[in-house]
Amino acid sequence: MLDLGCGRGGLVEQLNHPLRQVVGLDPDWLSLKEHRLASRQPPLPRTAGLSQCLPFASRSFDLVFASWLLEHLDQPAADFQEIGRVLRPGGVFVFITPNRRHPLSGINLTLGRFGSLQGRIVPRFYGRSSADAFPAYYRANTKADLRSLVRQGKMQLIELQAIPDPTYFSFRPSFYRLSCWFEGLLPTDRYIHLVGVARKE
Repeated sequence: MLDLGCGRGGLVEQLNHPLRQVVGLDPDWLSLKEHRLASRQPPLPRTAGLSQCLPFASRSFDLVFASWLLEHLDQPAADFQEIGRVLRPGGVFVFITPNRRHPLSGINLTLGRFGSLQGRIVPRFYGRSSADAFPAYYRANTKADLRSLVRQGKMQLIELQAIPDPTYFSFRPSFYRLSCWFEGLLPTDRYIHLVGVARKE
């Protein structure tokens, strides 16, 4: 398994899977050094790199997954082609990413243009360091974009759903109630998360 954009941890921490069969990749060296599975025995294998130029041989992986990565891709066609290249035939790519059609994505995109403002908001509301706020482009964040990108990676889209998540903006109980009400007003194709599975042809 390949965890793209593994950061300091995430999904792989919740899987009961031998770490010697998982590789984490992230461009941020400090995140790799501070990964929460680095101290396990054996530790999670990790390497610095970009998904648009993966440092792995073709047909190396049965599963590639990416959590909250696709929104940060500047030229996603190259990334999807690389993902398709490193997957074995029949292997799958699983992803979750924000839906560009959700209003909060538009707000985030706007805030990203004012880097210093976003740098103050992220630590206050999400409890993350401003150094962990990376630019978001939202170029792989609509159903139409994802269908096209999956094809370019020589994969077949098996599943693609938009799902709601009122906790995304629930810093306080009143915000949570407001978020539940707001999510209930949205058409299903504008729900905040896009979750998908693609299979290598």
